[in-house]
Parts: sequence; structure tokens; C-alpha cells
Amino acid sequence: MIQDLHAHTYYSFCGKDRPEEIVEAAIAGGIELFGISDHAHGVGNARHDVYKSADPAVREDYGRTLVRYFDHLQLIKEKYADRIRVLCGIEVSTRQSTPRVPLPASADISFFDYCIIEDLDDPTSLTGGDPVAFAARCGCPMGLAHTDLFAHIKARGEDPYRFCRRMAEAGVFWEMNVNLDSIHHYREHEYVAEFLENEEQQAIVRESGLRLSVGFDGHRVEDYRPSRIKYACEKIAKMGIKLAFED
Repeated sequence: MIQDLHAHTYYSFCGKDRPEEIVEAAIAGGIELFGISDHAHGVGNARHDVYKSADPAVREDYGRTLVRYFDHLQLIKEKYADRIRVLCGIEVSTRQSTPRVPLPASADISFFDYCIIEDLDDPTSLTGGDPVAFAARCGCPMGLAHTDLFAHIKARGEDPYRFCRRMAEAGVFWEMNVNLDSIHHYREHEYVAEFLENEEQQAIVRESGLRLSVGFDGHRVEDYRPSRIKYACEKIAKMGIKLAFED
């Protein structure tokens, strides 16, 4: 399976493209499973003036904006159903050090196809560094976005196999983020390069049953490089490791 589960549209404050544009780029690039996962604070707050407001009352419709986004992506999913499988995801920051960013406790995202969370290793993370309990709060399949998982486990002083096994049992997957684009200043994630060559880490993931996902984390359609997605997906398949949503 060639999958990309991390893509942004104009719903993210840092994105610029219409959903149709990025889906068509994925189709042209040979992607089979494509997940749109805009930032929850971009979707929920809808406009920059709302996001910047210090008055919590102006963000009372956060839940409605999530539903509008979801409904829009359902139309996209149906439009391209005969050409590509599209999933409706959402990216959630768990960092509390930036007050306007974390998902409000009242926000329901359980109806999404999946979510990916970031800032797991931030000292203020809502997860406390443990993704399993937060997965229950999300209520939908959950993955860890751009996270150096093995470094995080080592910092916690935990056993890598047991940590990965708990994630697998909870249905949490781990993202291989292969971005190389202008919005990220063409910086690659070192943890991905290491994992793709580190047989010990690969064995732990494989034996624990932890599933992986691959995401380009695209914000500009002109930067999209599906060849990087294909390379990672094919290499993971050769390792005998399953991807998220793979049968």
C-alpha cells in the first residue's frame, strides 16, 4: 500500500491549497490511500481573528467548525472515490504552553477517520508523554506525528518493546514523516532516516505489532514529492511491518 496520511489544506493556517488540489496531486503521484489532516486549531477557530481573540466566547462554535470541515471532506472523498481512497483526519497539538492550540476538552473528534497528535514530548503535553490514555480521549484511530519515538521512550526510561506493544494494543500508530518542503525549510526528520536503517528498532516495531504510517506533511502542493512517500512505504513493506489501515 502506498499511503500518505499527513496533508494540509487551506483549513490549516499554514496551508494554502484547496482539498481538490492536493488530492489530485496525490492521484498523479500514484498514492493509493490519502489522508487529509488539517490542524485542529486552524479548523476549529476557522479565522485568524477568532484564533487570536482572548475572549473564549468567540470560539464557542469550535465543534460546529469541526463538523463543517468533516462534511466538506466527505464530499471530497465521494468525488474521488473511483480514483483514490481518501480519509478525513485531523492533526491535534497537545502542547498547553500555547493556550490557543490544544484541543478543547469539549471538542469531539471521535467521528473522524483518524487523528494524528503532535508535541508528545513537550513538557506541557496533555498526554503526559504517554499516548495510550490520550487515544481513548480521541475516540478514533490515533497516530503520533513527527515524533522521535525511540528517543522519547529512552528519555522516559521505559522499555522500548513494552512501550510499542502498549501502543499497538491501543491501536496507536507511529508516523514516518518524510517531508522535504519549503514550509519546513527543507529539513528532514533524522528519526525517520535512522529507523529506515536501524534493524534493531525495526525488529522491536515488527515484533510488538506496532503499525506505521507515512506522511509527507505537505503544506504547498508545488512542493509535493510522492517519490519520498513511495520509497518509505515500499521499504516498510520489505521489513514485514504493516501500515495503518492496511488489511
